[in-house]
Amino acid sequence: MPEHLGLWKYCDKEQCKDMLLSFRLVGSDSWTDGKIIACLYALSNHAKEHYHKTELPKKRGGRRILMVPDPLLKQVQRNLLHHVLEGFSVSPAACAYRKGASPLANASLHTGKRLVLKLDIRDFFGSITFPMVLHHVFPSTYFPPAVGTLLASLCCYRDRLPQGAPTSPAVSNLVMKPFDDHMLEWCRSRRITYSRYSDDMTFSGDFDPGEVIRKTESFLRAMGMELNREKTRVCAAGGRQSVTGIVVNEKPGLPRDYRRALRQELHYCMIYGVEEKSAACLRSLLGKTVYLLSVNPEDQWFQGAEAFLREELKKIEEKGEEK
Repeated sequence: MPEHLGLWKYCDKEQCKDMLLSFRLVGSDSWTDGKIIACLYALSNHAKEHYHKTELPKKRGGRRILMVPDPLLKQVQRNLLHHVLEGFSVSPAACAYRKGASPLANASLHTGKRLVLKLDIRDFFGSITFPMVLHHVFPSTYFPPAVGTLLASLCCYRDRLPQGAPTSPAVSNLVMKPFDDHMLEWCRSRRITYSRYSDDMTFSGDFDPGEVIRKTESFLRAMGMELNREKTRVCAAGGRQSVTGIVVNEKPGLPRDYRRALRQELHYCMIYGVEEKSAACLRSLLGKTVYLLSVNPEDQWFQGAEAFLREELKKIEEKGEEK
């Protein structure tokens, strides 16, 4: 018997059940222990029956397919996320799906560099398989095999990581931890800055892009993943360098065309009023404004625009009008 299984060789069914109950995955005080365990096994054995497909438009065209769990499975997954997954550490290179992470924090790492190389992982969530989830997230080092298998099943749809489940982002970071740590070490020895924001990998510094691409591609291939070559970008300091939508040539900032278009729309609202705008439209404008200020918090014009939008939304809410 492998050494790492020694801890669990005396673990019987009752102890496995007690471990599952300790995770409080169902979150209902009115259910008996037996009903909770039966529910978890039913969900894990028939997970595919608890998803429905939905599609969202991508910003740059095309459709993003999401597999969304039903309310019961979603509740279990959220509890699994909060009670189990958030207790594990991820690589410092992972700049999405964790506390304190943001596009700005990711982009700031690559400010003022001679070269910025951007790489993309093809079909990121779909490339993460059940065995990868079981091995990297619920290994037998920490979980009895029966428990680990059940938890991994709750996170997967047709033996893949579904984009749309609340557990998938955290699971992806844990699966990618060996890759991230390896790339960090390899890049650090070459004075290259590396970060990953979901499926977007960014490298910056003074280096040979071809060498970095080959290294990244070989390690991804070993994991069963591949680069999306169509999205490879090499950005020199003489041109616009952007990371997760933020320009990083000198200091982090949003592209001029984004700022100009948003300012024009806000200016129109402030001059001519917002009577023809719906509350949903104003909230959308407010979200864009707040995002811009999160990147450039000292911009006084947009600070004023934010205050204006909040006041107009307050008026609508007080009148109870949803135009």
